[in-house]
Amino acid sequence: PPAALALLCASVTALAVWRWLDKQRIQWKMEEARRSRDQGVKRMEKAVQRFREQVSRVQSDDILSLPLVELARRLQEGSLAPATVLYTYIEKALEVSQQTNCLRHFIPECEELLQEIQRRKEKGLLYGVPISIKDHIGHKGHLSTCGLVQFLNAPVQEDSVLVKVLKRQGAIPFALTNVPQSLFSYDCSNAIFGQTLSPLNHEKSPGGSSGGEGALIAGGGSILGIGSDVGGSIRLPSSFCGLCGLKPTSDRLSVWYTCLLKVHVGSPPPPPVPCALGPMARDVDSLALCMKALLCEEMFRLDPTVPPIPFNEEVYLSSAALRIGYYDTDGYFPLPPCVRRAVRETRDALRAAGHELVPFTPPRVHYVMTELFLKAFFADGGRAFLDLFTGNIVDPGLKTQVNCYKIPTLGKKLLALILKPLVITMISICRSVNNMWKHQHQIMAYRTEFIATWRNLGLDVVLCPVLGPAFTLGYPGRLLTAISSTMLYNVLNFPAGVVPVSRVTEADEEELNLYRGYSDDPWDRTLKQAVRGGVGLPVAVQCVALPWQEELCLRFMKEVETLCREK
Repeated sequence: PPAALALLCASVTALAVWRWLDKQRIQWKMEEARRSRDQGVKRMEKAVQRFREQVSRVQSDDILSLPLVELARRLQEGSLAPATVLYTYIEKALEVSQQTNCLRHFIPECEELLQEIQRRKEKGLLYGVPISIKDHIGHKGHLSTCGLVQFLNAPVQEDSVLVKVLKRQGAIPFALTNVPQSLFSYDCSNAIFGQTLSPLNHEKSPGGSSGGEGALIAGGGSILGIGSDVGGSIRLPSSFCGLCGLKPTSDRLSVWYTCLLKVHVGSPPPPPVPCALGPMARDVDSLALCMKALLCEEMFRLDPTVPPIPFNEEVYLSSAALRIGYYDTDGYFPLPPCVRRAVRETRDALRAAGHELVPFTPPRVHYVMTELFLKAFFADGGRAFLDLFTGNIVDPGLKTQVNCYKIPTLGKKLLALILKPLVITMISICRSVNNMWKHQHQIMAYRTEFIATWRNLGLDVVLCPVLGPAFTLGYPGRLLTAISSTMLYNVLNFPAGVVPVSRVTEADEEELNLYRGYSDDPWDRTLKQAVRGGVGLPVAVQCVALPWQEELCLRFMKEVETLCREK
């Protein structure tokens, strides 16, 4: 009937108008977030200009070249003023962000905090040190977006515990850095704030998900940053950008008031593969100073779930010979020739320095990748993950992954017959609660097996590869399978750090032409394309210790750093 037809047409029109209005609302929110960022940049530019007018003689290059330990010493003794250091780093951060798009937002309250710490009677270990923090680490009055539209609404109401402790130790958080949409990526791009570039090569990714931190620190715009790691998100940007980074045991540092909900989108609490917060810097001593500052009574008081274990400086400063396990491939995803060369050269240097090197084979990494890691995040088949993408706003780097979860169950089963096991896991159908408990048990059983293998060899630490060098833009989203080297130690919840030890050479590039991986399949060929053109880029190794032994891990990293710098 005409009335029914008219009603149907009106309904369709109303639906179309509603969708259009919703899309406009989303676009407005994104534009408003970008305007707010731009206003923050202008405010900081004016602040730097005012400071320059008041203090004309500032040796910026000298300040920026100081290692963190030396900078902290000069700030403590008063030979450098906190204001001079802060505005020097803000000015450099403005320059680096203009080139790389690494900042999500400046923290203008840093100027008020500067005045406050200068009035304090007691100076903390990080007195006057400017520090950058990753987008999703809560800072009062600022958004914690994770690159997602739906989190553009409400500013954080309270500082995270980690930020509170940093401020108590005299540090000055001055910038929040960019992240990939949803954090579940090792690139650094989102639809709101755009793509972050590597400061070492603008055609390369800085890594992720702490990619904004990596780009800012590597570009010289920050001397110390805090990232998070649930699959390699501290270690991969450190590898790509030539930095040192530490993923501690989860809960060695507090994660309270950090937006972990946005990371563990498909898991019931507590997550079987936990998130860890950790430092990123230009050298290992900087990481150690940061850990020493954070592992204090204030941290233990504010978060009673953190074990009250202060930093053990005696372990960090020890010079005793170590028994070191090593491997240059995990048997799952073969890494580029330059990475394996870096591990072998580091092994030889450690052996020449008097350490004992023992071949080590991590057990069943294929099983870890296909059965343990991704099932921990997508226990619901990716439904909660899809809910994060308000208005179907999806960054290009995540579209392939997001589209996988949209495939109907029958289609997933058909794809499971022809695709690699990891992809099967990514598009797996929902599992029962009983199966999820079994999965938790499988992870615990694997940890027990791994530790037994470690102890049977009498190892102190392990030397192993980390993915690198930096990927060409657009490739991280196509190669999730490549990060088994870092994912393994998230499943195990072991402390693991990254140290740059070499650079890609012309010989490495020539050897890459012969690279075939294990089976010369599309994944192997894609990796070859991703790392091509990397001559001069940093190559890193990974250093691992048993749970709660961050000091030993750092001591091992320092040994590797020292030997490689001498070389």
